[in-house]
Amino acid sequence: MSVDQQTGTIRISDDVVSTIAGLAALETSGIAGMSGGISEGLAKRLSGKNVQKGVSVEVGQVEAAIDLRVIIHYGMKIQDVCRSLQENVKEAVENMTGLTVVEVNVKVEGVAFKEEEIEEAVPRIK
Repeated sequence: MSVDQQTGTIRISDDVVSTIAGLAALETSGIAGMSGGISEGLAKRLSGKNVQKGVSVEVGQVEAAIDLRVIIHYGMKIQDVCRSLQENVKEAVENMTGLTVVEVNVKVEGVAFKEEEIEEAVPRIK
């Protein structure tokens, strides 16, 4: 995004929009983490410094489209979590950048189980 004004130009990097969207996604209830996609290991959880992983954006002069790849906590209603995720990301990006978010596409790539559930479901090989 680039806006020309009398006092100069304001530019917002795609990386900034990606970071805002990633942080808003991780703050959404029901989201266990972001997924790096198949090329980085299906449903590999990423957080902290890697908030841009699992997020791709297309930013124009005044609009943005955002694609998210996420991992949902087991037991949550996927449709409700994704709807909430779309609203949270749209609001965060619009409030912080002034861009109009035209779409937030969500791809659920995995389900996260609690550690104890994983151990019960998958017995360890000794």
